[in-house]
Amino acid sequence: MSLNMKRLPEVITSRSNPLVVKMAKLENKKQREEEGLFRLDGVKLLCEALAFSAEIEYVFMRESSSAELLDHIEEHFGGKVPESEGTLVMLGDSAFEKMSNEKSPEGVITVAKYIDKSHKIVKIEKNTEVGRGKKALMLESVRDPGNLGTIMRTAAAFGTELIILSADCADIYNPKTVRAAMGAVFKVETLRVNSVSEAICALRADGRRVFATALDADALKLGDFKLRETDVFLIGNEGHGLSAEAIAACERSVFIPMSEGTESLNASVAASVCMWEMSKI
Repeated sequence: MSLNMKRLPEVITSRSNPLVVKMAKLENKKQREEEGLFRLDGVKLLCEALAFSAEIEYVFMRESSSAELLDHIEEHFGGKVPESEGTLVMLGDSAFEKMSNEKSPEGVITVAKYIDKSHKIVKIEKNTEVGRGKKALMLESVRDPGNLGTIMRTAAAFGTELIILSADCADIYNPKTVRAAMGAVFKVETLRVNSVSEAICALRADGRRVFATALDADALKLGDFKLRETDVFLIGNEGHGLSAEAIAACERSVFIPMSEGTESLNASVAASVCMWEMSKI
């Protein structure tokens, strides 16, 4: 059974409508976790959610943009959103602005359920398997949601299947992360761990090499040694780099060669360089 997109519902015009207020609060992590829902702003992310068969709760459309949006959906999806995947809600401009945090909103906000099968939280214990058989990258304390989203998008492009996150990394369901990831939230798995050093030990116990991206006396130059498909790079915080404990747990440190006198690379750029090197194996 399908919901015909041409049979439009009544328009919600009030900014204080309970549903509008509730969904606007998904900007906050606590509200997202309580509801188990996250938002995707824009037409492309709606199409990504539909293509992925995500569990969609709502599709909010701005009334003034609805004709163009419905034509787009009809062209790509036959004009129908399966009823099990969501409910179309039409909003007046003021109510839509209450929900939107975009400077130039496209007129559609999708609200979907957390993707629990792809994004997990684990406690590392003895003999815990961490990403066995998957090309992986590890992040410690990468707190900027834009950086995390960019890393996820790059991972999808370069074939990195799994990103292992420390507990204090940015939330993958933060709207800024989702927007920067541009659909990669549906394509790249994540594993959030309570202890980076224990996760590194678990990876090494499984026969994998873990390289800290840090410049120290014994650091290897990226490109000067042969990588293996099972190798994992560890990327650190945007401002402070990696913790001494995490570096000590790794096999070796690796540095990215750069021109003299240049600043260290942004976390997402450093991650991109490492994933590009891994993609060539």
